[in-house]
Amino acid sequence: MSLKENVDYIKNEIDTEEKFLEGFVKLERVFKKYKFLLISTVAVVLIAFIGNSVKNYLDNETKLKANAAYNTLQTNPNDTVALAILKDTNENLYNIVLFLNSKKETTNIDSLFLKELSEYAVAIEKSDMSKLNSLTMNQDFILKEYVIFNKALLETKNNEFEKAKKTLEAIGEDSTISKIVNSLRHYLITK
Repeated sequence: MSLKENVDYIKNEIDTEEKFLEGFVKLERVFKKYKFLLISTVAVVLIAFIGNSVKNYLDNETKLKANAAYNTLQTNPNDTVALAILKDTNENLYNIVLFLNSKKETTNIDSLFLKELSEYAVAIEKSDMSKLNSLTMNQDFILKEYVIFNKALLETKNNEFEKAKKTLEAIGEDSTISKIVNSLRHYLITK
């Protein structure tokens, strides 16, 4: 290599180092200018990640406690400690256990659907038409058509055939229980 090539090579290396130092100085200026913002952002992301991990862990532990309490109640329905744990950890599962353990009582059940289901069972057992009427007025009740059908059955049993026919008109042809409704309608044709 000639002396000129060596000088050019050294010059090129110095320019590269100079550009590197210049970039580093620019980065340092940006860091100093936005230091608080960058550190805050990293801290928030880190805290959010840790918080989410802790929340997931606690939720999982709560589910495990609730499942253990539910399994205990499956074998021993009178275990008050397991019932208290279940009430604290999973309110919906607690309501289901209450419903299954005391089908006749509707006052202790907080879940709206289970309470209505329990009221329906009691109304059918007692042939309480006014309670069945109030249940059919609830548009959100999942068994509404079935309640209407049972109301028509009770009216048929009481020899109120015209009322039963009118009651069955509330159930559409596209209903999931249309086959049994049609059977009752055919029976009512002769009455």
